[in-house]
Amino acid sequence: MNAEMPSATDVRRALYDDMAPHHLTPLWEVLHALVPRQPASPCVAAHWKYGEVRPFLMRAGAAITAEEAVRRVLILENPALRGQSCITQSLYAGLQLILPGERAPSHRHTQSALRFIVEGTGAWTAVDGERAVMHPGDFIITPSWAWHDHGSEADGPVVWLDGLDIPMLRFFDAGFAENGSGAQPQAHAPGASFARWGHNMAPVRHQPPFGLSSPIFSYPYDRSREALHALERDEPVDAWDGVKLRYVNPATGGSPMPTMATFMQRLPPGFDGRPFRQTDGAVYSVVEGTGTVHVSQGDTQQVFEVGPRDHFVIPTWHTARWQSADGCVLFSFSDRPVQQALGIHKEERLS
Repeated sequence: MNAEMPSATDVRRALYDDMAPHHLTPLWEVLHALVPRQPASPCVAAHWKYGEVRPFLMRAGAAITAEEAVRRVLILENPALRGQSCITQSLYAGLQLILPGERAPSHRHTQSALRFIVEGTGAWTAVDGERAVMHPGDFIITPSWAWHDHGSEADGPVVWLDGLDIPMLRFFDAGFAENGSGAQPQAHAPGASFARWGHNMAPVRHQPPFGLSSPIFSYPYDRSREALHALERDEPVDAWDGVKLRYVNPATGGSPMPTMATFMQRLPPGFDGRPFRQTDGAVYSVVEGTGTVHVSQGDTQQVFEVGPRDHFVIPTWHTARWQSADGCVLFSFSDRPVQQALGIHKEERLS
């Protein structure tokens, strides 16, 4: 009498068990997950109301000094990626607090970083020996491997959004950092970098100081706001974005940082936008005004009612739509430059 032949399932399971100690695994079991028909991000859309977050920032100010913390930051963690210190799989975001009279020592790192000022005036950031006083709505970069520090001469707390490419550099295992001995010496007058590069002109024999990053490290909000309102007044409003501009590196015309793009947009009063989706998941900070954000992915639908200083994230390939009854200004950043460099960026503007 012939013994029963093993089933295909048994044969495969034996194969898998026998080859596992040799660090082999079958592609056919995971192929659809590795090469999906469309993006299937584990990230979820999320909204941080500033009125709920701010008390925790103030408690952190009482619980730990800036000197002890080095950088007193509350990380905005994506709810689906808790414990990973990221807001999307490629981006990090956090809210940093500095109190009157505090100073943070200088350091530098290979991670590119941005600061978007949320609350307070009178603190300063120094990059490569040049200081810039920070005001709400200002966008400031600390380029890769550039020395930077900050301090506060304000009368009250100053808070800004930190955005970094930490997860990207962690993926490449390419992170380096170095601590300075204290404050940087002031090597340049305030505004020197903007005078050189910020007026549609450039030095004749001066190379950009930060490699692929912008030679301008401070982009004041008053100039951005003026441009948005002039376009809103005089030009057609885009049905998806309202009035949206991207910050540029004046030396190249590209993004201010090689790994992160930054944008400012105005939703005019009464704006009822059309839906869109894009592969670069984006982090948003509400500068002024109020609005409604509709986000959907599959059967999941979310609606965020956002106001000044709120923050939210729209992950890759989630459909989003803007509405604003009274008008709204949004700052955002994403990993678009990396996707464009790889030729994988995709956007759909839906009807």
